[in-house]
Amino acid sequence: MELKNIIFTAVFIISSGIFLFNLQKKIKIIKTGKDEYRWDNLTARIKKTAVLCFAQIKIIRQPFAGFIHLAIFWGFIIFLFPVTESFLNGFYSNFSFNLPENISYIFSTVNQVFSVLVLFAVAVAIARRYIIRIKRLQTSKAGNKDALIILFLIAGIVVTMNIQSAAGNHFIPGNELIPITKILSAILPAGAINYSNIILETSWWIHNILILVFLNYLPFSKHFHIITAIPNVFFSKLENKYSIYPINLEDENAESYGAADTNELSWKQILNGFACTECGRCDSVCPAAQTGKPLSPRKIITDIRKRSEEKYKTGSDKKLLGNYASEEEIWSCTSCGACVYECPVEIEHLDTIYELRRNTVLTESRFPAELNGVFRNIENSYNPWGFSNSSRADWAKPLGIKTLAEDADCEWLFWVGCAGSFDERAKKVSAAFSEILYKAGIKFRILGNEEKCNGDTARRLGNEYLAQMLITENIQTIRKYNVKNIVTACPHCFNSLKNDFPQFGGNFKVLHHSEFINELIETGKIVLKEEEKTKKITYHDSCYLGRYNNIYDFPRNPIKLLYKNYFIEQKRNYEKGFCCGAGGGRMFLEEKNSEKININRAIEIEKSGAEEVVSACPFCMTMLNDGFKTINGNKMEVKDIAEIVLENSK
Repeated sequence: MELKNIIFTAVFIISSGIFLFNLQKKIKIIKTGKDEYRWDNLTARIKKTAVLCFAQIKIIRQPFAGFIHLAIFWGFIIFLFPVTESFLNGFYSNFSFNLPENISYIFSTVNQVFSVLVLFAVAVAIARRYIIRIKRLQTSKAGNKDALIILFLIAGIVVTMNIQSAAGNHFIPGNELIPITKILSAILPAGAINYSNIILETSWWIHNILILVFLNYLPFSKHFHIITAIPNVFFSKLENKYSIYPINLEDENAESYGAADTNELSWKQILNGFACTECGRCDSVCPAAQTGKPLSPRKIITDIRKRSEEKYKTGSDKKLLGNYASEEEIWSCTSCGACVYECPVEIEHLDTIYELRRNTVLTESRFPAELNGVFRNIENSYNPWGFSNSSRADWAKPLGIKTLAEDADCEWLFWVGCAGSFDERAKKVSAAFSEILYKAGIKFRILGNEEKCNGDTARRLGNEYLAQMLITENIQTIRKYNVKNIVTACPHCFNSLKNDFPQFGGNFKVLHHSEFINELIETGKIVLKEEEKTKKITYHDSCYLGRYNNIYDFPRNPIKLLYKNYFIEQKRNYEKGFCCGAGGGRMFLEEKNSEKININRAIEIEKSGAEEVVSACPFCMTMLNDGFKTINGNKMEVKDIAEIVLENSK
């Protein structure tokens, strides 16, 4: 063993030891969170990890930025081969894999092509962050400095790797034919490649030391996500990533509910903090952040990392809620899920916000004043507005709609919901959908005053106790009548019935009315008029129908059949649809000192040239109507898909 090998072995062992020491500290911090089982369905988890981490399908949703990241990521995958060979050369002098000449040439060429791509990507990344100054990439001074250090380390590793190759004829004789090697060979001092080891040895040492510096810098950098992103994706939710985990309210040992500090979060939620790339994609689509609210989904997640590290190191009696994340921040969230959809490493922002809300409501009994009445109304009258529940079916009486109590012989239960039962505008939608069902010959019933709020509003606002009470009572009522099929015109009811009720044993077939209407048209039970409409019309995507349940085309199909070329898509549509501002209980909270979300959306729709808007959600309808009333005196008409279909059916 030569002196070089002894020195490098010592450097490698010390560097690796320091890295592993810091890595295990991070693991210990993550494990301070509560237990949570995330080892189910390993096959699906592996497949998801491969698609998101290696194919990077979420990263490339933004093509240019995606290309930059993809080039660097795959560049380093490709570089593993020469880097491994270089490291082994430090342990065993003149080590080489000795690949066949043609294979070695291919490896070398691919390696150098990716070297160019990576260096180009680094240059573009620097320009985007420090020259063009892309808004979502701007963080603190420390964050910007951190990114610059990493980018220079990456560039240094790639450059020294190629100098090493050129100076030492590192792969095969004749590799001077490879483009970068040929260029570098021409630049190097005469005779350097053939007669001197100085450049080779210098570049070799710099290259390997830069890698070890890079590795040891990671635990102190936001780029620690290079290590944590893959496990974060692997352990992310598989099915409905917008679902809420129930609290065991019967746990006699529970001293508090929700989370005020990081030790009350799950280990996965703490892992989220260490997996965050700080790319800002979540902030760039968050309706609260985009309209000047104090909420920043990115900050909420990075606060988890900062607070958990502080708590582990110093035992400080500060808390995540209050000292890092403010209550004003958590109450600004509309639960639209845009942050979760957009995150390339599958961070579950909403889970943390819900846990913080649960703590303020259930443990501290502290929440915005407007919610006092909302919670009281839901608990006593079973609806957020406080109307007498005995009047819940009044809208249905003129139509002769029967309740299950009057006649339980039916195919479908029409779950009307609170808005559809009490809101004057939404009641017209309930009536329109009922007439469609009559026209199609569907035998349906409603629950009338036996129906109660589905619990969505209470649950999203953090009042899990009230939500579970409503959910279990509604399940008992539905089971009493042996109901199997439910249809509803409210996406919030739909999401709750479909995704929340099964957590408590309520498993039913649940359809949204847009899906049901679409099926009726396809089967010929509802026939649309053939004359083409000439009014420019658009559709507003409901967050709970779209992102939460992947229903985008069912509401659009009838509109496109009727309006054809006069149908206009909004710029922010489908998965990127912009929230109306009502979700997460925000329907009942005032927006203060900032642009209102519904007005932001209304302005966008008006600028698109649309003359009429179609919605598939009573909350969206209310918010959009209010928005248009503010900006143009309510000249824009907002209709539900059921009203459009009823008006245009034979």
